[in-house]
Amino acid sequence: MSAHDSATALRPIAVGGTAQAALGVFAFSFSFPATAWALEGFGPWTVTGLRGTFAGLLAGACLLAAGARVPPRSAWPGLAAVAVGCAVGFPLLSTLALRLSSTAHSAVVIGLLPLATAAVGALRVGGLRAGGLRAGGLRSGGLRAGARPPRAFWLAALAGAAVVLAFTVQQSGGAGLTTADLYLFGALLVCAFGYAEGGRLARDLPGWQVIGWGVVAALPVNALTGALALTAEPVHGNWHGLVGLAYLAAVSQFGGFVVWYRGMAAIGVPRASQLQLAQPLLTLCWAVLLLAETLPATAVPTALAVVACIAATQRAGKGTGKSRGQSGGGGAPSQ
Repeated sequence: MSAHDSATALRPIAVGGTAQAALGVFAFSFSFPATAWALEGFGPWTVTGLRGTFAGLLAGACLLAAGARVPPRSAWPGLAAVAVGCAVGFPLLSTLALRLSSTAHSAVVIGLLPLATAAVGALRVGGLRAGGLRAGGLRSGGLRAGARPPRAFWLAALAGAAVVLAFTVQQSGGAGLTTADLYLFGALLVCAFGYAEGGRLARDLPGWQVIGWGVVAALPVNALTGALALTAEPVHGNWHGLVGLAYLAAVSQFGGFVVWYRGMAAIGVPRASQLQLAQPLLTLCWAVLLLAETLPATAVPTALAVVACIAATQRAGKGTGKSRGQSGGGGAPSQ
Protein backbone atom coordinates (compact mmCIF):
# COMPACT_ATOMS: atom_id res chain seq x y z
CA MET A 1 0.00 0.00 0.00
CA SER A 2 1.38 3.42 -0.99
CA ALA A 3 1.69 6.35 1.40
CA HIS A 4 -1.15 8.05 -0.49
CA ASP A 5 -3.38 5.00 -0.04
CA SER A 6 -2.56 4.84 3.67
CA ALA A 7 -3.41 8.50 4.13
CA THR A 8 -6.67 8.05 2.25
CA ALA A 9 -7.62 5.04 4.38
CA LEU A 10 -6.87 6.87 7.63
CA ARG A 11 -8.78 10.03 6.71
CA PRO A 12 -12.27 8.66 7.59
CA ILE A 13 -10.89 7.42 10.92
CA ALA A 14 -9.50 10.86 11.69
CA VAL A 15 -12.76 12.57 10.75
CA GLY A 16 -14.76 10.17 12.93
CA GLY A 17 -12.27 10.57 15.77
CA THR A 18 -12.49 14.34 15.60
CA ALA A 19 -16.28 14.17 15.69
CA GLN A 20 -16.24 11.87 18.74
CA ALA A 21 -13.71 14.00 20.62
CA ALA A 22 -15.73 17.13 19.81
CA LEU A 23 -18.89 15.37 20.98
CA GLY A 24 -17.15 14.54 24.27
CA VAL A 25 -16.17 18.18 24.82
CA PHE A 26 -19.69 19.31 23.89
CA ALA A 27 -21.16 16.81 26.36
CA PHE A 28 -18.88 17.86 29.22
CA SER A 29 -19.64 21.55 28.65
CA PHE A 30 -23.17 20.95 29.96
CA SER A 31 -21.99 19.42 33.25
CA PHE A 32 -22.12 22.57 35.38
CA PRO A 33 -25.51 23.73 34.05
CA ALA A 34 -26.80 20.18 34.66
CA THR A 35 -25.46 20.36 38.22
CA ALA A 36 -27.25 23.68 38.75
CA TRP A 37 -30.48 22.06 37.52
CA ALA A 38 -29.96 18.99 39.73
CA LEU A 39 -29.55 21.26 42.76
CA GLU A 40 -33.06 22.63 42.12
CA GLY A 41 -34.43 19.22 43.08
CA PHE A 42 -31.85 17.68 45.40
CA GLY A 43 -29.26 18.60 48.00
CA PRO A 44 -25.55 18.58 47.09
CA TRP A 45 -24.73 15.35 48.89
CA THR A 46 -27.75 13.66 47.34
CA VAL A 47 -26.72 14.83 43.86
CA THR A 48 -23.19 13.52 44.36
CA GLY A 49 -24.28 10.16 45.76
CA LEU A 50 -27.03 9.48 43.24
CA ARG A 51 -25.07 10.55 40.14
CA GLY A 52 -22.20 8.30 41.23
CA THR A 53 -24.53 5.41 42.01
CA PHE A 54 -26.36 5.53 38.68
CA ALA A 55 -23.11 6.04 36.78
CA GLY A 56 -21.54 3.08 38.57
CA LEU A 57 -24.49 0.83 37.71
CA LEU A 58 -24.39 1.99 34.06
CA ALA A 59 -20.63 1.48 33.83
CA GLY A 60 -20.87 -1.94 35.45
CA ALA A 61 -23.52 -3.01 32.94
CA CYS A 62 -21.37 -1.79 30.03
CA LEU A 63 -18.26 -3.53 31.35
CA LEU A 64 -20.25 -6.74 31.78
CA ALA A 65 -21.76 -6.49 28.30
CA ALA A 66 -18.32 -5.88 26.78
CA GLY A 67 -16.85 -8.89 28.59
CA ALA A 68 -14.19 -6.68 30.16
CA ARG A 69 -11.77 -8.50 32.41
CA VAL A 70 -11.22 -7.33 35.96
CA PRO A 71 -7.99 -5.26 35.97
CA PRO A 72 -4.92 -6.79 37.63
CA ARG A 73 -4.18 -6.03 41.25
CA SER A 74 -1.38 -3.65 40.26
CA ALA A 75 -3.91 -1.36 38.53
CA TRP A 76 -6.23 -0.90 41.50
CA PRO A 77 -4.21 1.77 43.37
CA GLY A 78 -4.41 3.91 40.24
CA LEU A 79 -8.10 3.11 39.79
CA ALA A 80 -8.65 4.13 43.41
CA ALA A 81 -7.12 7.53 42.57
CA VAL A 82 -9.47 7.81 39.57
CA ALA A 83 -12.40 6.88 41.81
CA VAL A 84 -11.50 9.38 44.54
CA GLY A 85 -10.62 12.20 42.17
CA CYS A 86 -13.11 11.80 39.32
CA ALA A 87 -16.04 9.85 40.76
CA VAL A 88 -16.26 11.27 44.30
CA GLY A 89 -14.02 14.27 44.97
CA PHE A 90 -14.65 16.39 41.89
CA PRO A 91 -18.43 15.78 41.76
CA LEU A 92 -18.85 16.56 45.46
CA LEU A 93 -16.62 19.64 45.64
CA SER A 94 -17.89 21.17 42.39
CA THR A 95 -21.50 20.58 43.47
CA LEU A 96 -20.89 22.23 46.83
CA ALA A 97 -19.26 25.16 44.99
CA LEU A 98 -22.23 25.57 42.66
CA ARG A 99 -24.53 26.05 45.64
CA LEU A 100 -22.55 29.18 46.49
CA SER A 101 -21.32 30.41 43.13
CA SER A 102 -22.61 30.97 39.61
CA THR A 103 -22.05 28.50 36.81
CA ALA A 104 -20.14 31.13 34.82
CA HIS A 105 -17.73 31.84 37.70
CA SER A 106 -17.17 28.13 38.31
CA ALA A 107 -16.60 27.41 34.62
CA VAL A 108 -13.79 29.97 34.46
CA VAL A 109 -12.02 28.53 37.51
CA ILE A 110 -12.43 24.91 36.42
CA GLY A 111 -11.16 25.97 32.99
CA LEU A 112 -7.74 25.51 34.59
CA LEU A 113 -8.28 21.73 34.82
CA PRO A 114 -6.34 20.76 31.66
CA LEU A 115 -3.47 22.97 32.78
CA ALA A 116 -3.57 21.56 36.33
CA THR A 117 -3.58 18.02 34.94
CA ALA A 118 -0.59 18.86 32.75
CA ALA A 119 1.30 20.20 35.75
CA VAL A 120 0.45 17.19 37.93
CA GLY A 121 1.43 14.85 35.12
CA ALA A 122 4.73 16.64 34.59
CA LEU A 123 5.52 16.62 38.32
CA ARG A 124 4.61 12.95 38.53
CA VAL A 125 6.92 12.13 35.65
CA GLY A 126 9.69 14.08 37.37
CA GLY A 127 9.09 12.06 40.54
CA LEU A 128 9.25 8.80 38.62
CA ARG A 129 12.56 9.81 37.04
CA ALA A 130 13.97 10.94 40.38
CA GLY A 131 13.05 7.56 41.83
CA GLY A 132 14.83 5.72 39.08
CA LEU A 133 11.65 4.23 37.62
CA ARG A 134 11.29 3.77 33.89
CA ALA A 135 8.27 5.53 32.41
CA GLY A 136 8.76 5.00 28.70
CA GLY A 137 5.54 5.31 26.78
CA LEU A 138 3.65 7.29 29.41
CA ARG A 139 1.91 10.38 28.15
CA SER A 140 0.57 12.78 30.72
CA GLY A 141 -0.64 16.34 30.60
CA GLY A 142 1.01 17.49 27.39
CA LEU A 143 4.50 16.06 27.97
CA ARG A 144 5.85 12.67 27.11
CA ALA A 145 7.38 10.74 29.99
CA GLY A 146 11.10 11.29 30.24
CA ALA A 147 10.86 14.84 28.84
CA ARG A 148 11.64 17.54 31.37
CA PRO A 149 9.09 20.37 31.17
CA PRO A 150 10.73 23.47 29.69
CA ARG A 151 10.65 26.84 31.40
CA ALA A 152 7.95 28.05 28.97
CA PHE A 153 5.62 25.30 30.24
CA TRP A 154 5.88 26.41 33.86
CA LEU A 155 5.65 30.11 32.99
CA ALA A 156 2.41 29.47 31.08
CA ALA A 157 1.06 27.31 33.93
CA LEU A 158 1.82 29.97 36.53
CA ALA A 159 0.34 32.67 34.31
CA GLY A 160 -2.89 30.70 33.97
CA ALA A 161 -3.10 30.18 37.72
CA ALA A 162 -2.43 33.88 38.34
CA VAL A 163 -5.15 34.92 35.88
CA VAL A 164 -7.77 32.74 37.58
CA LEU A 165 -6.63 33.80 41.06
CA ALA A 166 -6.98 37.46 40.05
CA PHE A 167 -10.44 36.72 38.64
CA THR A 168 -11.63 35.08 41.86
CA VAL A 169 -10.29 37.91 44.03
CA GLN A 170 -11.88 40.52 41.75
CA GLN A 171 -15.22 38.69 41.89
CA SER A 172 -15.10 38.68 45.69
CA GLY A 173 -14.68 42.46 45.73
CA GLY A 174 -11.10 42.18 46.93
CA ALA A 175 -12.03 40.09 49.96
CA GLY A 176 -9.93 37.13 48.81
CA LEU A 177 -10.95 33.58 48.01
CA THR A 178 -14.51 32.63 48.90
CA THR A 179 -15.69 29.28 50.23
CA ALA A 180 -16.89 28.40 46.72
CA ASP A 181 -13.43 29.17 45.33
CA LEU A 182 -11.83 26.87 47.89
CA TYR A 183 -14.21 24.10 46.86
CA LEU A 184 -13.38 24.71 43.18
CA PHE A 185 -9.62 24.69 43.70
CA GLY A 186 -9.96 21.53 45.77
CA ALA A 187 -11.97 19.99 42.93
CA LEU A 188 -9.21 21.00 40.50
CA LEU A 189 -6.54 19.34 42.61
CA VAL A 190 -8.24 16.00 43.21
CA CYS A 191 -9.49 15.71 39.64
CA ALA A 192 -6.07 16.54 38.19
CA PHE A 193 -4.54 13.69 40.19
CA GLY A 194 -7.35 11.39 39.07
CA TYR A 195 -6.85 12.30 35.42
CA ALA A 196 -3.08 11.89 35.67
CA GLU A 197 -3.53 8.39 37.09
CA GLY A 198 -6.13 7.64 34.44
CA GLY A 199 -3.66 8.65 31.74
CA ARG A 200 -1.08 6.29 33.17
CA LEU A 201 -3.56 3.39 33.34
CA ALA A 202 -4.72 4.04 29.77
CA ARG A 203 -1.41 2.57 28.58
CA ASP A 204 -2.73 -0.88 29.49
CA LEU A 205 -6.53 -0.50 29.55
CA PRO A 206 -8.96 1.03 27.05
CA GLY A 207 -9.67 4.56 28.23
CA TRP A 208 -13.39 4.03 28.70
CA GLN A 209 -12.67 1.04 30.92
CA VAL A 210 -10.42 3.19 33.12
CA ILE A 211 -13.28 5.56 33.97
CA GLY A 212 -15.70 2.61 33.98
CA TRP A 213 -13.78 0.69 36.63
CA GLY A 214 -13.18 3.96 38.48
CA VAL A 215 -16.87 4.73 38.91
CA VAL A 216 -17.57 1.07 39.73
CA ALA A 217 -14.90 1.22 42.45
CA ALA A 218 -16.60 4.33 43.86
CA LEU A 219 -20.06 2.73 43.73
CA PRO A 220 -20.20 1.56 47.41
CA VAL A 221 -19.18 5.01 48.70
CA ASN A 222 -21.58 6.84 46.40
CA ALA A 223 -24.47 4.47 47.13
CA LEU A 224 -24.01 4.92 50.89
CA THR A 225 -23.69 8.70 50.46
CA GLY A 226 -26.85 8.87 48.38
CA ALA A 227 -28.85 6.71 50.78
CA LEU A 228 -27.85 8.76 53.84
CA ALA A 229 -28.29 12.10 52.04
CA LEU A 230 -31.81 11.24 50.89
CA THR A 231 -32.88 10.99 54.53
CA ALA A 232 -31.15 14.23 55.55
CA GLU A 233 -31.66 16.62 52.63
CA PRO A 234 -34.95 17.88 51.15
CA VAL A 235 -36.09 16.48 47.80
CA HIS A 236 -38.23 18.50 45.38
CA GLY A 237 -39.78 16.55 42.54
CA ASN A 238 -39.23 18.90 39.61
CA TRP A 239 -38.16 18.07 36.10
CA HIS A 240 -35.07 20.30 36.19
CA GLY A 241 -33.71 18.30 39.09
CA LEU A 242 -34.44 14.95 37.49
CA VAL A 243 -33.07 15.89 34.05
CA GLY A 244 -29.94 17.41 35.57
CA LEU A 245 -29.28 14.37 37.74
CA ALA A 246 -29.85 11.96 34.84
CA TYR A 247 -27.46 13.92 32.62
CA LEU A 248 -24.73 13.97 35.26
CA ALA A 249 -24.96 10.23 35.82
CA ALA A 250 -25.30 9.04 32.23
CA VAL A 251 -23.14 11.58 30.41
CA SER A 252 -20.87 13.65 32.66
CA GLN A 253 -19.67 10.78 34.81
CA PHE A 254 -19.49 8.01 32.23
CA GLY A 255 -20.97 8.34 28.73
CA GLY A 256 -19.05 11.48 27.82
CA PHE A 257 -15.79 9.73 28.63
CA VAL A 258 -16.61 6.88 26.24
CA VAL A 259 -16.80 9.10 23.15
CA TRP A 260 -13.95 11.31 24.41
CA TYR A 261 -11.53 8.43 24.84
CA ARG A 262 -12.57 6.86 21.53
CA GLY A 263 -11.96 10.11 19.72
CA MET A 264 -8.67 10.67 21.49
CA ALA A 265 -7.49 7.19 20.54
CA ALA A 266 -8.36 7.84 16.88
CA ILE A 267 -6.81 11.30 16.39
CA GLY A 268 -4.24 11.45 19.17
CA VAL A 269 -4.10 13.32 22.46
CA PRO A 270 -2.66 16.61 21.10
CA ARG A 271 -5.39 17.18 18.50
CA ALA A 272 -8.16 16.12 20.88
CA SER A 273 -6.86 18.49 23.55
CA GLN A 274 -7.04 21.43 21.16
CA LEU A 275 -10.79 20.80 20.87
CA GLN A 276 -11.07 20.82 24.65
CA LEU A 277 -10.00 24.45 24.79
CA ALA A 278 -13.54 25.40 23.75
CA GLN A 279 -15.18 23.80 26.79
CA PRO A 280 -15.15 26.72 29.27
CA LEU A 281 -16.42 29.09 26.60
CA LEU A 282 -19.25 26.69 25.73
CA THR A 283 -20.19 26.43 29.40
CA LEU A 284 -20.37 30.23 29.61
CA CYS A 285 -22.82 30.15 26.68
CA TRP A 286 -25.03 27.54 28.39
CA ALA A 287 -24.96 29.54 31.63
CA VAL A 288 -26.59 32.41 29.77
CA LEU A 289 -28.94 30.41 27.55
CA LEU A 290 -30.10 27.73 30.00
CA LEU A 291 -29.73 29.42 33.38
CA ALA A 292 -30.28 33.07 32.39
CA GLU A 293 -27.13 34.06 34.25
CA THR A 294 -25.54 37.43 33.69
CA LEU A 295 -21.87 36.99 32.86
CA PRO A 296 -19.38 39.05 34.87
CA ALA A 297 -17.63 41.54 32.61
CA THR A 298 -14.30 39.80 33.20
CA ALA A 299 -15.54 36.22 32.64
CA VAL A 300 -14.97 35.92 28.89
CA PRO A 301 -11.58 37.72 28.86
CA THR A 302 -10.41 35.54 31.75
CA ALA A 303 -11.61 32.37 30.00
CA LEU A 304 -9.80 33.41 26.81
CA ALA A 305 -6.62 34.11 28.79
CA VAL A 306 -6.81 30.65 30.37
CA VAL A 307 -7.30 29.11 26.92
CA ALA A 308 -4.18 30.94 25.72
CA CYS A 309 -2.15 29.68 28.70
CA ILE A 310 -3.29 26.08 28.13
CA ALA A 311 -2.41 26.35 24.44
CA ALA A 312 1.03 27.65 25.44
CA THR A 313 1.66 24.67 27.72
CA GLN A 314 0.68 22.30 24.91
CA ARG A 315 3.03 24.01 22.46
CA ALA A 316 5.80 23.78 25.03
CA GLY A 317 5.07 20.06 25.51
CA LYS A 318 5.10 19.41 21.77
CA GLY A 319 8.34 21.27 21.35
CA THR A 320 9.97 19.15 24.02
CA GLY A 321 8.75 15.93 22.45
CA LYS A 322 9.97 16.95 18.97
CA SER A 323 13.35 17.91 20.26
CA ARG A 324 13.73 14.36 21.53
CA GLY A 325 12.30 12.74 18.50
CA GLN A 326 9.01 12.02 20.20
CA SER A 327 5.47 13.08 19.60
CA GLY A 328 3.83 15.52 21.94
CA GLY A 329 1.16 14.68 24.45
CA GLY A 330 -1.95 16.53 25.40
CA GLY A 331 -4.39 17.27 28.12
CA ALA A 332 -7.16 15.38 29.82
CA PRO A 333 -10.90 15.64 29.63
CA SER A 334 -12.77 17.67 32.15
CA GLN A 335 -16.13 16.67 33.44
